[in-house]
Order: sequence, then C-alpha cells, then structure tokens
Amino acid sequence: MDINSSQTIRQILDECKTIAVVGLSSNPMRPSNGVARYMQRAGYRVIPVNPNETVVLEEKAYPALADVPLQVDLVDVFRRSDHAGAAVDEAIRVGARAVWLQEGVIDKAAAQRALDAGLLVVMDRCWLKEHARLRR
Repeated sequence: MDINSSQTIRQILDECKTIAVVGLSSNPMRPSNGVARYMQRAGYRVIPVNPNETVVLEEKAYPALADVPLQVDLVDVFRRSDHAGAAVDEAIRVGARAVWLQEGVIDKAAAQRALDAGLLVVMDRCWLKEHARLRR
C-alpha cells in the first residue's frame, strides 16, 4: 500500500481502535489535545505518550511507547519532523500496525522504514480532518 492512499487512510480509521498519541499535551489549546479529544468522542481509545504528562484526557500518560502496557494499533505522532523518526522506530519496535504523522510532520526516511516493516503509513495529514471527511 502507498503512503496517504485513500485505502490506507480508510483501513487505519476502520481497524486501528487503540491509538497512542506521541506528544499529546494536557493543554486544551494545543492541536494534539483537540484531535485526541475528537478521537475519544469518535469511540477510539487514546493513550497519551509524553514524558512531561501524567494524565491527559482522563487517561494515564506514559513517558515512551515501550512503557504502554497494551497493544497499540496506531501511533499518531504530534512531534516536530526532526523527532518523528524516533517515534516511528519505537512504533515498529512495539509492534504497532500503523503510524500517522500529523499535518506538518514529514520524515520520508522514517515513513519508508515503517513501510518496509509492514506498517500502514500516513504522513503530513490531520487525523481529525481525514476522519471527518470520510465519515460524512
């Protein structure tokens, strides 16, 4: 499958129900918070991954993906592009099915590593916008 294909996006939205959000902030003014809140309202389980948080959106936060005690389907990355590769590599290590690099987050080499490892990949797209567009 291709990065950002409609089929990939639809498959992630339909099949990935437990989402680790790397960089999720408790600040309601941050985009990560608004998108994650929308995910929760849409019925997805959101797991915050941020070493600077303890609880976000009433969910326990974990300092790293490796610390999350459940199987994660999707790793949604809200970090700057220069930090995205580390999050993608961690997603591969923990056995996630997919990675989603949010709008403005671009790391082609990391995306290729994820593809090569068999993960579904979306890059430089907003999860909320894509979900809303496909659910119309």
